[in-house]
Amino acid sequence: MPRGVYARKGSKTKSVKAQMDRLLNVQSIPLVHETDEEIESRLRERFEVLAEMTDMAISGDARAMIVSGPAGLGKSFTVETALNSWDPNGINHRIVKGYVRAPGLFKLLYAHQNAGQVLVFDDADEVFLDDTAINLLKAACDTSDRRVISYITEATLIDEETAERLPKSFEFKGTIIFITNYDFDRMIDGGAKIAPHLEALVSRAHYIDLAMKNRRDYMIRIRQVIKDGLLTNRGLTELEQVEVVQFLEANQDKLRELSLRMALKIADHRRKGGDRWKVRAKIGCCRI
Repeated sequence: MPRGVYARKGSKTKSVKAQMDRLLNVQSIPLVHETDEEIESRLRERFEVLAEMTDMAISGDARAMIVSGPAGLGKSFTVETALNSWDPNGINHRIVKGYVRAPGLFKLLYAHQNAGQVLVFDDADEVFLDDTAINLLKAACDTSDRRVISYITEATLIDEETAERLPKSFEFKGTIIFITNYDFDRMIDGGAKIAPHLEALVSRAHYIDLAMKNRRDYMIRIRQVIKDGLLTNRGLTELEQVEVVQFLEANQDKLRELSLRMALKIADHRRKGGDRWKVRAKIGCCRI
């Protein structure tokens, strides 16, 4: 079965996506007065809850979960760590990234319909912009005793791996996890065009907002993960790790992105060493 089916790129989709991106401008969110210690405690608690909720999804106690937070700060890693610990061979779970539209989504849901199977949509936000796809997701995430998913069209859907003809309807008993950069609460409160659809999904799923809204939150989260050992396997001494953090803090407004991925890139420059590691890091990681 193909990993995903690419969505149409119509003007309607682009318009909605542009509206969502504007609403997600982190600089427009007012700062809440907290100490660094309070922010670190808040973020640590959120990620601990994310790990616990992923375990609930694996056990079937949570049939649908939405995880919202900025890119590159550990939400996918937390979920994937739990899934790989539970199912190291990937037999009972699948992570889908990229564009997905209705026919491909129906096939994915059918292939993971059984209790004890987990389907993860990671950074596949285009699925929320397809009316048919999101209606399928509503059915899959429904809180009723029986979740029946129907895709009734004149076309016949075939499973490419088994050549099996798919039914028009089936009962879904699996679990779905959405990992997204979009803040559903802000989309709903801001009156985004697809707000009713997002609200319907939030009503059906457990929603976890990782509460990272500005650069200060991002930086404290990065420091937290580095303190927990992110750079240990990169061969850096404690002093060199401190220097990486200092570089991030000094250049946070110039970096191409403020994320754990960027911290790893800068760590690579520091590990290479030499008097010019900061020069290399600035040219490779910062905007002019």
